[in-house]
Amino acid sequence: MASEHPNARPHDRGLIHRNVRLTSRYVVISNDLAQHPDLTVPAVGLAVIIQSLPAGTPVGIKALAARTKGLSEVRIAAALRELEAAGFLSRTRERLADGRFIPRTISYNRPGAEPRAVRETPATRQAPEAAREAQEKPPAPKALEPRPVPPAATPSPTPAPTAPPTLAPVPSTPAPPPPSPLPERHLPAAALLAALRVREPRLLLSERDVRRLAPGVTEWLERGAHPEAVSRTLCAAIPHDLAHPAGLLAHRLAALMPPPLPAGPVAPPPPDPFQSCDDCDRAFRAPEPGLCGGCRASAAA
Repeated sequence: MASEHPNARPHDRGLIHRNVRLTSRYVVISNDLAQHPDLTVPAVGLAVIIQSLPAGTPVGIKALAARTKGLSEVRIAAALRELEAAGFLSRTRERLADGRFIPRTISYNRPGAEPRAVRETPATRQAPEAAREAQEKPPAPKALEPRPVPPAATPSPTPAPTAPPTLAPVPSTPAPPPPSPLPERHLPAAALLAALRVREPRLLLSERDVRRLAPGVTEWLERGAHPEAVSRTLCAAIPHDLAHPAGLLAHRLAALMPPPLPAGPVAPPPPDPFQSCDDCDRAFRAPEPGLCGGCRASAAA
């Protein structure tokens, strides 16, 4: 049993740091992240990995799963959502000029703080001791020098007034034209899409997405689908990590399209024609000639 030393200093009984000065391959982590009370250990470790990566490195769920050991893609997705809720991470999608979308991930080492420019150290920097001595030593008094007598000023001709320069007008950017109104046949479909967020909050659509998806819902309704059945199908089994609700709804509208209803009522099949019994000559309905039911029963008996 180890003996206790009651006279030991308090800081010797707890954590002891043995640090060296790092000059390369290091990243600065704030205590706001390292000691965050609401973040789990996997979320803090994932934030440290993301802040240590250079700019432009892919940080998707599959890319992070390949870098970490013991964390599944589901756990990584949950940790990324924790970092987004705490303000240490922002994940968006930007649209390029050709219409393609690219993911954009921004990592913040301190949520809510704007980044400031780092002050550069001048090349000709004095040593700390020399700078301190220069500040402590008072400046030597300068010798008084005779002030030269200025020559007599000659009046200079008054310059002619010049017209102020005219600034070229800055062309104003024209405002985008308002979107054209939806056709009347698409209004029920647009109302159904806008009300999906009441049933499922994750299906929050923008006005542009509603206008884009309305023709697909209209086709469902015109094929005889009930509006309640359409809403129930679109809101069923939503993934827990849904990032783009409009893309999911566009896929379901195209893949789960119901077949069109028949043009009219289905006619019943025609009855069998009349046949004459080969034994008793009685008329009966049957697809082919032969015995009637009574004669078949007698023959069987």
